[in-house]
Amino acid sequence: MDINNLEKFLAKVHSGETASGILISSFDAAVSELAADCGCDFVWIDMEHSPLTIVDVMHHVTALRGTDCAPFVRVAWNLPYLLKPVLDLAPAAVIVPMVNTAEDAAAAIRACRYPSEGGERGFSLRRAGGYGREPLDAYLERSRREPLVFVQIEHREAVRNIDAILQLEGLDGICIGPCDLSASYGKTGRFDDPEVAAAIDLVRERTLEAGVLLGGFCPGAFWRDRFMNWKTVGTDFDILAAGTRRLLARR
Repeated sequence: MDINNLEKFLAKVHSGETASGILISSFDAAVSELAADCGCDFVWIDMEHSPLTIVDVMHHVTALRGTDCAPFVRVAWNLPYLLKPVLDLAPAAVIVPMVNTAEDAAAAIRACRYPSEGGERGFSLRRAGGYGREPLDAYLERSRREPLVFVQIEHREAVRNIDAILQLEGLDGICIGPCDLSASYGKTGRFDDPEVAAAIDLVRERTLEAGVLLGGFCPGAFWRDRFMNWKTVGTDFDILAAGTRRLLARR
């Protein structure tokens, strides 16, 4: 869809390349526009660990129209009423956090699809239909596959259930959340720990084998030689802080 650059993102990952982006927590939509101008393939607009409101998210999503950058939105929790207003903004993908079972994943998928597809999404035609430009039948056909539904694997229980999760029809992607995942093993941030690394690699390998899109939060050297379809390489505030410290160190 031109409005959310999903085709550009999919073209990148289906070519075998890794799409790159950053996590956005600032309310200033210029940060997303800047990320697009810098060459990001997507931005991860975060509603789980930030003060962003739905209006802030709308500004970020619309700031990317006409760029080559796709907006992903992570909601705060796996609840239909939190997903519904985000879906109406027509992002390229939604990220649903802390999905630990196939039942959790199935609930996320249902919340993102209309009843005609076995879902429970409430009907709305606004931005996603081009403000009335697109015929209803064409919109409904596209809504069967948009936005992409990514579920976040960030607990050891989810690792145990990864095969059952991957079997679900309508699941578009797996998003690895390494910080919470490592915390669930009692080893927060220790990605190189053999147990944590083995869990991450198991999820990676099973997801790629299943032909499901694989991505996640991937800053640092640990991820350099671990292939993913898309990688979030940093956060807006970390990038700003690191740049500021470098400038101050040069005084």
